[in-house]
This record gives sequence, structure tokens and C-alpha cells, in this order.
Amino acid sequence: MPENQNSYGARQTVWPAFGLFASLGTLVCCALPALLVSLGAGAALAGLVSTVPWLITLSKYKVWTFGIAAAMILFAGLMQWRSRNLPCPADPLQAVACMCLRRFSQWIFWLSVVVWCTGFFFAFIAVHVFN
Repeated sequence: MPENQNSYGARQTVWPAFGLFASLGTLVCCALPALLVSLGAGAALAGLVSTVPWLITLSKYKVWTFGIAAAMILFAGLMQWRSRNLPCPADPLQAVACMCLRRFSQWIFWLSVVVWCTGFFFAFIAVHVFN
């Protein structure tokens, strides 16, 4: 079996998964604390920060966090765009699996975009609008 048929699914899904992981980091860094404070759960936020102290570091470097996450998501989008017309294997079962992986990776990509935008809103826009 040629290499491109064997590893197509892994190449197709790995970059959107990295983008989702990075965008979830932005959500935890900035949107979760804003949500907890806006709901009046400052004590819960204090407990969370004492349990997971690296959240302070993520919040301190939120521009870098969002920039790296955006770069990963943009790279995932580029990889999705470039692979949109790649052929699937000729075997019917592998072709069905290939198309399912394409739809799944598209779903992961758009979910990561929504999560990143939510985190961006709470980290940079809501601070100025609701302050």
C-alpha cells in the first residue's frame, strides 16, 4: 500500500487536533476566569488558581498564547484547504473511512475556531466593553 494512502487519515486529523488543543488553552487561560468572576464565583477562581498555578502564567502571556494558538489554527486551515481534493483510496471501506475522517477533521477545525474566538472575546474585547 502506498504511503499516502496508509497515513492519509493521520495527516488529515492531526493539525486540527493541535489547533483544538491550543484553542482550549486560550479558553482555560482567559475565558474561564472571566466567566467565573462574572458569575460571582471569585472564590472558585481563587481555588482553581491555587490548584493550577500555571493559569497565571498563561494569563500573563495571553498575547503569546493566543498568537501561537492562532498560528496553529491557521496552519490547520491551510492543511485542510490543501488536502480538500486529495484522492481517497480505491477500496470502498477505506474510501468511507477517508471521507469520515475528512468530515471529522473539518468539525474539529471549526470547533477550534469557535473556541479560539470565544477566548479572544473574553480576553481582549469583553474586558474593554464591560469594564
